[in-house]
Amino acid sequence: MYLAPEKKAELFAKYGKDANDTGNTDAQIALFTYRINHLTEHLKGNRHDYNTERSLVKLVGKRRSLLDYKMKKDIVAYRELIKELGIRK
Repeated sequence: MYLAPEKKAELFAKYGKDANDTGNTDAQIALFTYRINHLTEHLKGNRHDYNTERSLVKLVGKRRSLLDYKMKKDIVAYRELIKELGIRK
């Protein structure tokens, strides 16, 4: 399994208030980014895996929606988050 519960809790603890703060926008964006990076690596070796490609596109759309929300609410925090996660805009 690529996403162990410990890794998930670590992401939520780092970007949320604590490990149980799963609804925080920053934590959700960090989790989506981790999953997107994993699926991207998978698709580099499996070019014809179209189901995974579709899942990747959906995840990118969800992350984009959350990033747009974050940008509207707090532009400074948005810029810090994309810099920390290495997301290009």
